[in-house]
Amino acid sequence: MTGNRPGSNRMSGAGGEQLLANALEFMMSVKAFELVPVLERDLLIGDKTWKSIDCIECCGKNLYVGTSDCFIYHFLLEEKVSTSGRLVFTPIKQLHMYLGLKKAVNELKAASALNRLLVLCDSTVTLLHMINLEPIPSGAKIKGVTAFAVNENPVTGDPFCVEVCAISLKRKTVQIYTVHEDHVQLIKEVSTPEQPVAIAADGYFLCLAMSTQYIILCYNTGVSQDLFPFNSEEKQPIVKRIAREEFLLAGPGALGMFVTAAGISQRAPVHWSENVTGAAVCFPYVVALDEEFVTVHSMLDQQQKQTIPFRDGHILQDFEGKLILATSKEIHVLVPLPLERQIQDLLASRRVEEALVLAKGARRNIPKEKFQGMYRRILQQAGFIQFGQLQFLEAKELFRNGRLDVRELIALYPLLLPSTSTFIRSHPPLHEYADLNHLMQGDQEKITKCKRFLMTYLNEIRNTDVSNGYKEEVDTALLKLYAEANHDSLLDLLVSENSCLLVDSVLWLEKYEKYFALGLLYHYNGQNEAALQLWVKIVDGQLQDTTRSDLFEYIVDFLSFCSDHELVWKYADWILQKNEEVGIQIFSRRPIDENQTTGMNPDDIVNYLHKHKKAVVVYLEHLVFERNIQKEKYHTHLAVLYLDKVLELHTQEGNVSQLTSARCSLKNLLQHSNLYRVHLLLGKVKDTDLHMECAILHGKLEEHEKALEILVHKLKDFQAAEDYCFWNSKGKSPSCRQRLFHMLLRLYLRTDDTTDDLVMASVDLLNNHAVQFDVIQVLQLIPEEWSLQLVSPFLTKAMRGSFHAKCTTELASNLARSENLIFKYSKVKSRGKSIKLSEKKVCRVCCSFFTEPVFVRYPDGSLVHTHCARKSQSLPATDKKFVSLKNHS
Repeated sequence: MTGNRPGSNRMSGAGGEQLLANALEFMMSVKAFELVPVLERDLLIGDKTWKSIDCIECCGKNLYVGTSDCFIYHFLLEEKVSTSGRLVFTPIKQLHMYLGLKKAVNELKAASALNRLLVLCDSTVTLLHMINLEPIPSGAKIKGVTAFAVNENPVTGDPFCVEVCAISLKRKTVQIYTVHEDHVQLIKEVSTPEQPVAIAADGYFLCLAMSTQYIILCYNTGVSQDLFPFNSEEKQPIVKRIAREEFLLAGPGALGMFVTAAGISQRAPVHWSENVTGAAVCFPYVVALDEEFVTVHSMLDQQQKQTIPFRDGHILQDFEGKLILATSKEIHVLVPLPLERQIQDLLASRRVEEALVLAKGARRNIPKEKFQGMYRRILQQAGFIQFGQLQFLEAKELFRNGRLDVRELIALYPLLLPSTSTFIRSHPPLHEYADLNHLMQGDQEKITKCKRFLMTYLNEIRNTDVSNGYKEEVDTALLKLYAEANHDSLLDLLVSENSCLLVDSVLWLEKYEKYFALGLLYHYNGQNEAALQLWVKIVDGQLQDTTRSDLFEYIVDFLSFCSDHELVWKYADWILQKNEEVGIQIFSRRPIDENQTTGMNPDDIVNYLHKHKKAVVVYLEHLVFERNIQKEKYHTHLAVLYLDKVLELHTQEGNVSQLTSARCSLKNLLQHSNLYRVHLLLGKVKDTDLHMECAILHGKLEEHEKALEILVHKLKDFQAAEDYCFWNSKGKSPSCRQRLFHMLLRLYLRTDDTTDDLVMASVDLLNNHAVQFDVIQVLQLIPEEWSLQLVSPFLTKAMRGSFHAKCTTELASNLARSENLIFKYSKVKSRGKSIKLSEKKVCRVCCSFFTEPVFVRYPDGSLVHTHCARKSQSLPATDKKFVSLKNHS
């Protein structure tokens, strides 16, 4: 709440004044200053009611008071702190001096460097000794002055003089003097557009209140700049130098305006009373005085912060940071409260934004290191205030900017800090709350919101600098929050790098029945057996945890990549008893680069799996088909298992689909593998009706006639016979395939077994696969009674194939002739050029001179010995041009 200045209605009596003071105390926004009495009425004026204070000056401990009856009083101000912690001023009167002019003392300025006191009385500035108040012997004076100002930023550079800017009684003139210890010197006189009323100086710049406006005047160049209008007849002008080349003016519309020497405003104005008679700056505040009150305004946010009742005040001056107020009878000091205390008061009243603005503004008055520490603490306190008001976004930003020790926040939540933590809260404390229940007064909905915020905040900072050194506290707190809230991120935390304290986490996860997550934690800490024990109990129903419906598959996957082979063997039986086909993955999905000589040798695994029929088949399939291991025993073992399965299903009824699938697997292995023991398998199938398998095995023994005999006469599967010719000749020479097709054709055309079906099969064979046959041999085989029309498709395709082969052969021959011709042309062309071989020519390879006119010339023109060219591999032989010449030079 911004402190509002009360109305002008007065409240009569002591009780009314006290009530007003209490009301103002309640209304004020910040208690920035305390009003401390300095000089009481009795000490200075006594019962002389006609006597009044007209001006004051304070330099160090020296206080000077000018009165309306031409007296100057000198006091020493002693400062001390009372037992209550308040600052107390004790004035000690030194002496007083009567100037003898029977005029009021208008202005006092001390020049401590000169030990002089400048006194304006009766339009004359007189120089007095600061201690004894005696006039200087030379009697130096400045006459005809209505007002003057000491230049706090003089341009003379002489430390033993003071620059004084005086408004002259002469119309529209300002005079610049240098005041020395015993004399005064006029150095400049400048004219003004109007008669000045008030003046302030900084460097070469004068800020003047004229009768109708304010101006900035550079007395070095004489250039002036109008600022804004002002009527001196309606209100008292205020011109105060507040900083280097910056002034505070009483502007129109009850505004306190900040103006630089360049004539611009770099700060927002403050709004004060219409009847302000004095103003001063004590950063970050502007203090304004009117007939009834002292008001305090912030330069940072332009808000009125404090209102202090002060009747009949007419003097407000800033003396080196000491604000002195005076009525006509008494003198007080406005003592600023420490900024830290003001900020803490704002935080205590939950006014976070104002506290932060004030804290930022205090930077210029506090050493950098001290400010940084103070400001971080203020941000942290503000963060807890916003947190308590459930303003989580604002709280998070303040915590991060204030680099909050995250344990301060975690400590608010009961039992979240690890049991091993030695953390002690900051002293003095950053907040007043015992814990979250105290803060939220047991409101469970609010407590839940606070826990959700902490989850989010800790998750964001856990991998940043904010959590450095506190990873165990952060991760353990996160685990506890996730477990309590049944949050999905619990598993993400445990499968990533974490610092969760095992002792605390185990108890917490067991409390909320997060057994799968507990297993992950055991695994992260290298306790794989403990993890598996938990997971097995969940699958067996001994523990209840529905986190993963596919936990069995997860265990299988876990063991598949487990490097502890003893652990794999320990749980292999349990896995395979649950599901052989899935469980076998603990062996079949092991890393390829795993050392198979230490506990995971395929031979040992196969021997172990003999009691698990399904598993051993799947594992052998893995070895044969996936890992492509070229070992006869694996291929034979798998083939035998396939065959046993087929024979077993063959004796059963109603398993047609299973039998078909089993025979398909067996035939696929028999066709594509060349490593199994053929005779062993042939002995098992020859007395069965597995004719297709028997044919494949005869084919592996190169007994193609027997194989085709089975396919043609026993199975009567002509398509299978044709397929046999193809797959049995795959990867072999074309003559091998041609031989098989001729063998099949002869089988079809054998006179003792010829039937219509065989004749049609032989015709189809010829017509469909004409390119696989030798035409002459076919013509010799086919019966004479066959019509030309019957074999015309075969003959047509055969002629086309023959013609294509002839054309291809001629094309290849012609291309070879062309290439030979090109080579001959290149050889002739290279020989057509003359090559000069002199005694200075050296071989490119051995760098020796040529001793005979025989050499090899490369395309780039370099020459080498013939024997060097044979040995050299620097250029391919096709790039060499051999030339034998005899040198006649």
